[in-house]
Amino acid sequence: MTDINDTQRSGIEIRNLYKIFGPTPERYIDAVKAGMTKEELNDKHNHVLGLRDISLSLPPGKISVIMGLSGSGKSTLIRHINGLIAPTAGEILYGGQDVVTMGTQELRAFRRATTAMVFQKFGLLPHRTVLENTCYGLDVQGLPRSKVEPIARKWIDRVGLSGFEDNYPAQLSGGMQQRVGLARALANDVDILLMDEAFSALDPLIRMDMQKVLLELQDELQKTVVFITHDLDEALRLGDTIALLRDGGLEQVGSGQDIVLRPANDYIAEFVREVNRGRVIRADRIARPLAEGEAPPAFKVEGSKVLERVAREMVAAGVENATVTDRKGVDIGVIESAAILSAIVTPTELAS
Repeated sequence: MTDINDTQRSGIEIRNLYKIFGPTPERYIDAVKAGMTKEELNDKHNHVLGLRDISLSLPPGKISVIMGLSGSGKSTLIRHINGLIAPTAGEILYGGQDVVTMGTQELRAFRRATTAMVFQKFGLLPHRTVLENTCYGLDVQGLPRSKVEPIARKWIDRVGLSGFEDNYPAQLSGGMQQRVGLARALANDVDILLMDEAFSALDPLIRMDMQKVLLELQDELQKTVVFITHDLDEALRLGDTIALLRDGGLEQVGSGQDIVLRPANDYIAEFVREVNRGRVIRADRIARPLAEGEAPPAFKVEGSKVLERVAREMVAAGVENATVTDRKGVDIGVIESAAILSAIVTPTELAS
């Protein structure tokens, strides 16, 4: 675990962010703020609205997932965080500094020392070996190879690629190449990891394996991760917080449970309609308080476990109810099989 307390670290604060693509975006920012639609901006002025009034807090030490369909603005948003794209209006604050106002030298230092990016297409240098690719970010900083290589080898080992140090990217599978990309980012020891559709090009089983690798590393390292995806299942598995974008605007922000159980509008409701709720909703979310004088069931489950797992444990134990505990083992309520079924089945399914 990192020895930096989250209260001593900075999250990322995005405030009233707008992005208009075109030759003279500043001419139309007031019209967009007044309500001009994306279609109107394009049809009348041949400019494209990328982001509209995005205000978002990305907490330190957590995985924040930005998701949406193609064209929603998610990749545009992540590229604002490290200054690859400049906004038409708005602020991006980290550690009390506005990334938007940074000069060239300051921005270069911020990218090298504070952020690292993991790309969908891996972004590896084909003429460099696994070891050399992992060293790249530290090489750019001018550190001696005698110091860089032990760091690189450590992270190559941590992502499961020991023995492949001398291989070139073309000799690796897609999943292995992405492990190199992750090792390269971690070798820089930065606080912020920006992951833009990092696992989208991978086969489903390899993709799930990489998600597991990320979660295991994050449990120890507690980086501030901004993860872009169009896949809801991936967002629900990875995200401490999920922000859903649509046509450049923010539709809803919350935990996976919040979004599945309380969609903000019809668009979000349709988005999450086919979600396996048993893999999202946790036991502590539906646990009821013990009634006065009620003896707690002998069988216990941890409240942080999802309902699908709890149901399996209860079936294996042959019980219809269980005591739900917090992480310290303190009783916080009771859960019944009927309540699990009601929570897993959507209202539409219940009605039918």
